[in-house]
Amino acid sequence: MHEHLSTRSRPTLTHHSPLWSWSLPEVITPSPLAEVDLPLPLRSLLQRRGIRTVEAAEHLLDPPDLPDPEQEFPDLATAAARLARACRGGESLAICGDYDADGMTSTALLIRALRPLGADAVAAIPSRMDDGYGLNTGMVERLQAQGIRLLVTVDNGVAAVAALEKAIELDVEVIVTDHHTIPAQRPPMAALIHPATTPESSPYRGLAGVGLAYVLAEAVASRLKRPEAVATARDLFCIGTVADMAPLTGANRRWLRDGLRQLHRSRCEGLQALQRLSGLGDRPLRSDDIGFQIAPRINAVGRLGEPSLVVDLLTVEDPEAAMALARRCDDYNRQRRDLCNAIEAEAVALVEADRGTVPPFLLLAQGHWHHGVIGIVAARLVERYHRPAALLAGEGDGRLRASVRAPSGFAVDAALNSCSDLLERFGGHPAAGGFTVAAEQVHPLQERLNSLAEDWLSRQGQGIPIRPDALLSLEQVNWDLWSALQRLEPFGIGHETPLFWSRDCRVTESRTMNGGHLALKLSQGSAERRAVAWRWSDQRSVPSRCDVAFRINLNRWQGEQRLQLDVKALRPHSDSITLCRGTNRYTAARNGEGLTLSNDQGRSIEARVPAEEPLNCRDPLAQNRQVLHLLEEASLALGLRP
Repeated sequence: MHEHLSTRSRPTLTHHSPLWSWSLPEVITPSPLAEVDLPLPLRSLLQRRGIRTVEAAEHLLDPPDLPDPEQEFPDLATAAARLARACRGGESLAICGDYDADGMTSTALLIRALRPLGADAVAAIPSRMDDGYGLNTGMVERLQAQGIRLLVTVDNGVAAVAALEKAIELDVEVIVTDHHTIPAQRPPMAALIHPATTPESSPYRGLAGVGLAYVLAEAVASRLKRPEAVATARDLFCIGTVADMAPLTGANRRWLRDGLRQLHRSRCEGLQALQRLSGLGDRPLRSDDIGFQIAPRINAVGRLGEPSLVVDLLTVEDPEAAMALARRCDDYNRQRRDLCNAIEAEAVALVEADRGTVPPFLLLAQGHWHHGVIGIVAARLVERYHRPAALLAGEGDGRLRASVRAPSGFAVDAALNSCSDLLERFGGHPAAGGFTVAAEQVHPLQERLNSLAEDWLSRQGQGIPIRPDALLSLEQVNWDLWSALQRLEPFGIGHETPLFWSRDCRVTESRTMNGGHLALKLSQGSAERRAVAWRWSDQRSVPSRCDVAFRINLNRWQGEQRLQLDVKALRPHSDSITLCRGTNRYTAARNGEGLTLSNDQGRSIEARVPAEEPLNCRDPLAQNRQVLHLLEEASLALGLRP
């Protein structure tokens, strides 16, 4: 039994099932990070991610101090001075947020900061169903009629041209904090706090809306010499940053790393209530705790209810009131989960009704689907089928509104722009977007999107890509490795949770769990580890002897903790591999701590493969660069390199 290794510079092993296409990482030897106090697989992982000096590794493990934000954001001093004046004078002002977790936490952050400083700050968040996204002219008119002359937008506003012009007309000042694309013609505003206005190398470039709100709140409190006013601001920053999947680099990484250590002791009663409802206990939190437990409970409200509920929860001071509000968020989250599962089941049935033929672009429409959750289901379909997906729900008047998600490499914004003549409204970025379309245009839209996706699939291949960071034996999955992994946290966008792989594991137990998950027990030599394959499709058979791609997680159950493998992919194990170079084919197999490489003519050479040193081969053929490269690729594919 053989596996085939392609001729790409990065060796690609393809499991011939249509489900996964494995791409193994580049060979790392010798390592320039030998002095870094991490296990070899983690040092190899860092080098593969572009961290190639000891200094860069140390900056990741212990992020450096940040520069003064007022030196990085051109309008920050102006905005902070105006808000400080509003606080001193007890002015009424509105925080105009968005209805996602980033926008709601940003709104709560500024209200919690500005009220103790003297401002009469109120929240003004549009309804997803009734108002749509962001600041609009109706909001400006209503707030002005209430006597408010100062607005601060968070996570929106930079492109709200009509609303900003209406504000000028009504003598309302607007400070915009936003991280979405700045229009070519900047609308009028009193000040703009935006990552793109900082220097290109600035550590503040990756801030989400809540990060910008945090910068602004700190600047105002500093001017008024009241640092205690922003005591909970870092906590809300952590929640919004993880929930918005902001890149965990620069300032985000520094603040999140520091903030997570204290988040479980937050003085925000609403966060404490959410932690208790989530069963997180009194322990330091990880970014996964936010992403899988806290953020969904916040996001569900913006999708199905009124965002003011979350702002009330995150600003309330009474613990009993906080718990009551948190339970309402929890109810919305259960409703969201049920809706998503029902819509996903319908969507999968629609996809697979066509006798197993999956189109290049999944465009599915049902009038009764809920606008607030179709984006979540679209993302699930992308994960399941590795296809771009758009789910459309009825909007009335013969129109449908869609949420679009796509795998890495397929640009949603470019695809929608290519279909602009068929759409009434659209927008987005490379990974996600949305549009409104007339019902009669759905069929031509699907044809065009299928054509675009087919071109993309022909270039990148049909299988779901699996790209492990490093090889681990099951024996290496232990508490020492877990402790080392904690030093690399927090993980997220821009610094992903490591994906490992292990060769030749035997499946000694396999059982289906409620919810369609698969519980496994894997053994390798004398080592045995428990594993779970989440949301495992029935069509994926489990070979008794396999290679496994997995992430390492901590399973807490009834007061006990144990390490668990979260399985991402399996493939049947092969004792040997085939490497192709044009018309030439080579076979490689392990030979103890080395390997044997043979060509079609029966000529073989042997090599020893030390873990962190160049491979050792006395055969003169190994002096040939192409042969040496073949040996290195084979050593990685056969599990002789981490």
